[in-house]
Amino acid sequence: MINKLTTLVPFLAVATGIAAQSGSGRTTRYWDCCKPSCSWNDKAPVNRPVLTCDASGAMQTDPDIPSGCGGGNAFTCTNMSPFAVDNDTAYGFAAVSIAGSNESAWCCECYQLTFKSGPVAGKRMIVQATNTGGDLGNNHFDILIPGGGLGLFTDGCPAQFGSWNGGQQYGGVSSRAECSNLPAPVVAGCQFRFDWFQGADNPDVDFQQVQCPAQLQQISGCARL
Repeated sequence: MINKLTTLVPFLAVATGIAAQSGSGRTTRYWDCCKPSCSWNDKAPVNRPVLTCDASGAMQTDPDIPSGCGGGNAFTCTNMSPFAVDNDTAYGFAAVSIAGSNESAWCCECYQLTFKSGPVAGKRMIVQATNTGGDLGNNHFDILIPGGGLGLFTDGCPAQFGSWNGGQQYGGVSSRAECSNLPAPVVAGCQFRFDWFQGADNPDVDFQQVQCPAQLQQISGCARL
């Protein structure tokens, strides 16, 4: 658990030297186990690409390992599941697409999402952008939540875990109880959706680019230069 006082800093500090990105947007959820887009070399000015894990869960730093969604052995690490900081604040990761911008500008940046609809209205979540997606619209944050649905890529999670019982391809599991059908390392991340996230279904958000919390950068291994 992070001290509550320390969580206030990212909300107030934005990246320096560039215009901070902000606006209104939408959210969805996914967990496809694939190698994140920002794990490849030369995607953005960062200290190193986002870390990946092999099928056994061992962390790997080589950005040239092919994705598990293409027959390789680079997968999303299970510690990239979202987690609550306090009742009103959470941290996590997301695939991102921002209008008028590009992957080079948002890879490993962080954004504060203030939810505007559903049971989480008024709550805040800081996500680090680790991925993008051809099916994302403008100002779209696809939050990485285990059991949130495989989306376009259905082969990655079975390749990583041997099997995957994660509900619907789009939408994922439908109850907290179904989280127990997932592999043990991602059960708590799935339960987050029904606990802190209160079962919210794709709430709208206001977003603001913010300074990344150190804890998210430690998990992903990635920081903007």
